[in-house]
Amino acid sequence: MTQLSDNRVGVVQRVLPSYRIPLFDALANEFNGNVSVFAGKPRKKEALNSSGEPASAKLCRGKNFHLFDGPLYLCWQSGLMQWLADWQPQVLIMEANPRYIHSPAAVRWMRTRGGKIIGWGLGSPHPEGVFSSMRVSIRKRFIRQFDALITYSSQGASEYAALGFPRDRIFTAPNAVAPRPKHEMLVRPNEFIGGQPVLVFVGRLQDRKRVDTLIRACAALEPEIQPVLKIIGAGPRRSVLESLAKEIYPQTRFYGAKHGAGLEQHLRSADLFVLPGTGGLAVQEAMTYALPVIVGEADGTQEDLVREENGWLLPDDSVQVLSDTIASALNDLDALRKKGAASFRIVSEEINLENMVSVFSNAIKKVLED
Repeated sequence: MTQLSDNRVGVVQRVLPSYRIPLFDALANEFNGNVSVFAGKPRKKEALNSSGEPASAKLCRGKNFHLFDGPLYLCWQSGLMQWLADWQPQVLIMEANPRYIHSPAAVRWMRTRGGKIIGWGLGSPHPEGVFSSMRVSIRKRFIRQFDALITYSSQGASEYAALGFPRDRIFTAPNAVAPRPKHEMLVRPNEFIGGQPVLVFVGRLQDRKRVDTLIRACAALEPEIQPVLKIIGAGPRRSVLESLAKEIYPQTRFYGAKHGAGLEQHLRSADLFVLPGTGGLAVQEAMTYALPVIVGEADGTQEDLVREENGWLLPDDSVQVLSDTIASALNDLDALRKKGAASFRIVSEEINLENMVSVFSNAIKKVLED
């Protein structure tokens, strides 16, 4: 008798960033190695590390053809149909993105063979403007092709449900890139070491991270609470940011990209993690070191991770709001330490790679059992 874990699972990704490899390897371990990922390469300007290779999951490299840019962007993946014919998946997980114009052919291939299809996406915010009703109608038709949907956040789940997709077929897998912490919670003293707080930012140095706003916000603080600002990361904006920091906030330190033990020492020595822009894969890792966090709201994927219990979601992108939020955090050290402890609890119990894999596994089993 065939076990559920013996079924072949296919995953279609536009690209396979290195930070996603642990997820697919863990999923492959759940399904006896029967997971294959089809992915192409990113555009050079994306500066996305996709050089890693899975250890347990299989990987098939396709060729991406990127068409147009911005709101008109489309992508076609060459080699997809041959991979499907070779792998013969019973379940296909694909990004729920209508800009990927190869997707309809893959859907038809699966349907003619009785396969199941799971969409994976951020959600679907309600559109505004003259053509909003038409766009909602298109989105409703688009998501009907899936047997289940996986999204990162409760906000995304609500958006899909608002389009009429059955709630019991929407699975929320909070975005996680790190496993449940294996170490004991770091307990910081009830004082700032050396009498001065330490803030840390981790991420690529590009415009959308808004590191310039962070530097300006620190410069706007009262002198008695101005922190040492550690910037961890590399990127095209580094020289510009270094010049800005030298001019208005010389207490900024740039360390370049750090990983593993090199990153850990900076997270252990910090009092507060701040990410004012979009993205934020480092937020979860910072929380494993009991750091309270300040993040931008971005696309809603941070809302389940960052709450009043462990940090702050910035309501807008102004320097003043960020500066006021940092001041509020640093002026109440007891509350700051409690928020750090809450961060550790959240990533230990709720949002971690193990729980994300479990949600994916449950979604796969649900559609296979139908």
